[in-house]
Amino acid sequence: MSDPNPDETPVRRGDSNSSIAGFSMVLSGFVAFMGIITAEVLYPNYSTRQDISDLGSTRPPDPIIHEPSATIFNSTMLVTGALVLVAAYFVYRTVNRRGFPVALAIFGVSIFGVGVFPGNVTPWHGLFALLTFFTGGITAILSSRVVSRPFSVLCGFFGGISLLVLVSVFFYGLVIRGPHPLAFLGSGGIERWVVYPLVLWILAFGGYLLGTTDTIPRRSDQ
Repeated sequence: MSDPNPDETPVRRGDSNSSIAGFSMVLSGFVAFMGIITAEVLYPNYSTRQDISDLGSTRPPDPIIHEPSATIFNSTMLVTGALVLVAAYFVYRTVNRRGFPVALAIFGVSIFGVGVFPGNVTPWHGLFALLTFFTGGITAILSSRVVSRPFSVLCGFFGGISLLVLVSVFFYGLVIRGPHPLAFLGSGGIERWVVYPLVLWILAFGGYLLGTTDTIPRRSDQ
């Protein structure tokens, strides 16, 4: 009986490459989530209506930096970005479809850049933050092409929600020139609708790689 999907070669999730990638992804998601929470708790009078990056430093002309929140947040971004890069390398060794691991690597570099350039370093912080949001959504969507259903649907959902909110911010700000439907959440609340779906995807995707001894599809680029 012929294989109904001849372009897919199974790769065991128990394979060392995918296991290391999954471990790095889960650890990076844990570090990101708990690091942000810890920095928030230690930041005086912090509100989740504020931008997440305020934890590292607010923007010029009068930047405010609170310690130890700033060090915790910036270190969190550095460690998270580095772990995502490690995962990208081992995912690259696991799947033939190269677009996804390349996007994952760019996502990792972007997160790392947020840690290198806090909010008071303009314009670099803004550029790396925007690149993180954009590449994160794209990467989550691309991951749906290297996993099986129904998890592929969930990957597309997480990436789609993040990108939809991100694009809507620019649409309402530049085209409509009116208040965003989520404006009642504050800029930080809206930003969390972009960021937290990506953190959830990181954890879920890492767990998928570690989850069982079943297979994930290795697909050719043809």
